[in-house]
Amino acid sequence: MSISPLRSSSCSRWRGRQSPLLILLLQPEHPSPPFSQRLAPSSARHFSRTLPYSSRTGAAPISVPTEVHLRLLPPKPRKVITRIQPNQVLEVEGPLGKTSLELPAYMDFAQDQNTGKALLKIPDRTVRKHREMWGTTRAYLQNHILGVSEGHSSIIRMVGVGFRATVEDIPPTGSATLPPPEYPGQQLVSLKCGFTHPVELAVPWGMKCSTPQPTRILLEGIEKTVVNQFAADIRMWRKPEPYKGKGIFVNGETIKLKAKRIK
Repeated sequence: MSISPLRSSSCSRWRGRQSPLLILLLQPEHPSPPFSQRLAPSSARHFSRTLPYSSRTGAAPISVPTEVHLRLLPPKPRKVITRIQPNQVLEVEGPLGKTSLELPAYMDFAQDQNTGKALLKIPDRTVRKHREMWGTTRAYLQNHILGVSEGHSSIIRMVGVGFRATVEDIPPTGSATLPPPEYPGQQLVSLKCGFTHPVELAVPWGMKCSTPQPTRILLEGIEKTVVNQFAADIRMWRKPEPYKGKGIFVNGETIKLKAKRIK
């Protein structure tokens, strides 16, 4: 829309006749800040309720039993020279077995011989990656120490008509669905969970599997991740359903039942 020359000239003459007092009154007392300042991070609203400080899990010392021995091994030499420093290897040995854990190159390990407590340190706490791996590595080390001293276990519960489980040794020539055993004395778990054929799963190395009851499976091992992963593999074949409550439950898992569908 264009303004006529007559109107534009009249507006300019009206502005010229404005008094200084009127111009002062028309100006705002507190002018609004620029648009860039209105969107400053300091004035933004925070929706997160997370605490402003971290939990400092990595700085907490780890209690090591007397029968558990920790030994820091030198990093393995690499065939190809790179700028990335190789990870350190921490060997954890106890009455139930021996396992190892890789430590980042920037992380230091120390153990007090008098108190028997282990401690992990990082050089710079301002680096975000160092802080994240600090607590994660400390949790992994705690699980390894608990695994070689007491062990980790997982209880699987089968709920359903005709659901059963058995533990058998894998034949030297293998079975119909499994190849020959990977190590001497390897076992297999046979599941009857509603299929026309039994489901057979090979037990990983370093684990013990037993069936105290036909509908209960007890998994034991020194590595927590291996035990929980094998329990998840068993649960995958018949996940709990919310209408009749059937399925394979791990540890204290429960499910909320839904009302039946009415057509």
